Amino acid sequence: MENEASGHQVLELRVALTTNEYEALVDFYRVGLGLEPDQVWPEDQGRAFVLDMGRATLEIFDEKQAQTVDQIEVGRRISGKIRFALQVPDLDAAMARLISHGAFLVSPPVDTPWGDRTVRFRDPDGMQITLYQAA
Repeated sequence: MENEASGHQVLELRVALTTNEYEALVDFYRVGLGLEPDQVWPEDQGRAFVLDMGRATLEIFDEKQAQTVDQIEVGRRISGKIRFALQVPDLDAAMARLISHGAFLVSPPVDTPWGDRTVRFRDPDGMQITLYQAA
């Protein structure tokens, strides 16, 4: 049913990461991004940690577009089928926090043709993440 206030059919995007590196990913995303948990679910059926990541969008790329973005951000086609892109207010501060919490730098910061400054990382479980500071 459509939410009359927003006009949207979908009210929230939730992404669930399943990992054998639970503690490392919790530390990486919580401390590395400086986020407080929105929810911590009881451990009786397994551990779950929920972070509010702000506004969400779903981008669907064809292979040519993925190649274009990877070429701009990294210089070659490298990302998998899923890559996070997270907007941060201060790219340098976010980079320092993430590196100190297990991020692997894939490519140093670049300025995009549309004016954003981006950097590509892998999280402790191998997921590629683009951090960007908007122009």
